[in-house]
Amino acid sequence: VHQSKLDFFCKLGYGKQDICKVLENLGQEALEDDVLKELIRMGSKPQALENQAQPSQLKLVARGSCSATPGLKWLGEDESDASDSLRPIVIDGSNVAMSHGNKEVFSCWGIQLAVDWFRDRGHTYIKVFVPLWRKEPPRQDSPIADQHILEELEKQSILVYTPSRKVKGKRVVCYDDRYIVKVAYEKDGVIVSNDHYRDLQNENPEWKWFIEQRLLMYSFVSNRFMPPDDPLGRHGPTLSNFLSKKPVLPEKKWQPCPYGKKCTYGNKCKFYHPERLHQAQLSVADELRAKTKVPLALGKEEERCQCSP
Repeated sequence: VHQSKLDFFCKLGYGKQDICKVLENLGQEALEDDVLKELIRMGSKPQALENQAQPSQLKLVARGSCSATPGLKWLGEDESDASDSLRPIVIDGSNVAMSHGNKEVFSCWGIQLAVDWFRDRGHTYIKVFVPLWRKEPPRQDSPIADQHILEELEKQSILVYTPSRKVKGKRVVCYDDRYIVKVAYEKDGVIVSNDHYRDLQNENPEWKWFIEQRLLMYSFVSNRFMPPDDPLGRHGPTLSNFLSKKPVLPEKKWQPCPYGKKCTYGNKCKFYHPERLHQAQLSVADELRAKTKVPLALGKEEERCQCSP
């Protein structure tokens, strides 16, 4: 009986010393409920509860302050939070490499510059599409510079080769532009290229809208990859909003009216009037009508009062 009760309460997590003390006090024939009540009265706790009661080693640190343990992370935060707000990037490798090589040499260094630019911004999903035959040794009619960069990007799972093969000595190449547009459309990302893909726009109306709204053009200035600050024109979104899934709308800045208090447009004026903050912005004609109606109404009321007995 003693051993069975000892095993029962040990399974609940209580220590053997506490159980033996209670059984000595209450007797070996004591009921299990009485033994449990006595254990609780003594303040004995199961080992699982004791482990939960111990303070954890993780400590919350105020934002902006220095922490002694740099490996700690904020609860509910993840390293991918910042990258989740950025759109996936799909790079037209052939277009970028030929642009960097002045349309004469397939410059792989241009692809590396574009990839590094998006990496520095925090983008984690970056894919570069290049035809498979670019792995072949360079020829006079198709020179390639820094070909080892393609191998390094392929090892990093950034570079993707589009398939090609030879049939009876002739090279059969799959259309890499269709890969680029299809992957960018499915990922809801951004296409990095100076090509307009007009043939693919005519194939699919959904692709047409996507290419028009998600095509990011670029320039190379002294080995520097430079996309425009206004990818969709002067009245379109900024580059940071274009590359993010949740664009931040800027605060509307009102331009002061050049006429000031002499402005006669009233509420139709598109400029900012600081003197009209606490009054209705009526046009001059409406203000004059309102002023003339008030004395006329007062005069009629006085006549009625005089005529009344």
